[in-house]
Amino acid sequence: MQLLRGPMLALAAHPRVEGLVRKSGFSRGLVRRFIAGEDLDAALGAARRIADQGLTTTLDQLGENVATADEARTAVGSYVEILRRMAAAGLEPNISVKLTMLGLDLGDDVARENMLRILAVAREVAGFVRIDMEGSAYTERTIAITEALHDWFPAEVGTVIQSYLRRSADDVERMIRRNARVRLVKGAYAEPAAVAFQDRREVDAAYDRLSARLLAGGTYPAIATHDPALIRAAKDHAARLGIAPERWEFQMLYGVRRDEQAALKAAGYRVRVYVPYGTQWYPYFTRRIAERPANALFVLRQLVSG
Repeated sequence: MQLLRGPMLALAAHPRVEGLVRKSGFSRGLVRRFIAGEDLDAALGAARRIADQGLTTTLDQLGENVATADEARTAVGSYVEILRRMAAAGLEPNISVKLTMLGLDLGDDVARENMLRILAVAREVAGFVRIDMEGSAYTERTIAITEALHDWFPAEVGTVIQSYLRRSADDVERMIRRNARVRLVKGAYAEPAAVAFQDRREVDAAYDRLSARLLAGGTYPAIATHDPALIRAAKDHAARLGIAPERWEFQMLYGVRRDEQAALKAAGYRVRVYVPYGTQWYPYFTRRIAERPANALFVLRQLVSG
């Protein structure tokens, strides 16, 4: 799976492929499966339906790698609006953001200052902001900025650790030492063997180790996986360690394993659904498709036959 991801993502990044996917009618159903909609109203509607099932959400306005300070400021305004509108709707104000959407490519100071503005609003509305992890070129910068922000907003900010990165065990310990909240994921970017495990079994084994460590020593960890074996392992770790369900949560993606989301909730576990939306859905969509080769082959067959 890991070896196929790189070529799949490289093909998907070709402008002609993107154009075909965006124009093709067959892809709309797949897009709607993973994306809540193209505007905030649609995302809030999805979040309300999920909340009515007893689950919580984190909203993510899709986008990354802005090129100008004005674009970054626009993103800040969007994130502030999401927090305020979630609070006004009676939903837990919880969002996920990418630092490249906030100007990280323009400098660490730019992204950090923009995050401070968002976190100030998060504190006003008793909300929480998760800094998503991007490609490995940004990992250390993202961790360092999270640490700096956590000094000022310990209750309002956390980040994401990817189990397929070889450095992640050390990053988990950094976050545990400062009581920062971590979402643990496998990782969805194409990364070289020098920095990331390539074999699925190694990625899963690392995930299991880090999951156990976060449950034992972390602050309200989020175990973000759809893998049945890793879900069972997390349950077992929590039971063995005597970790009560209110001290951690499972997280799953919008449109993925809805039956399991409901089953976990019914069993007494906390479940949060990651709800992405926006017009810039294509990069996120391709990463979801690349996670399952069967999906990618289906898409390619439809494009060729079209």
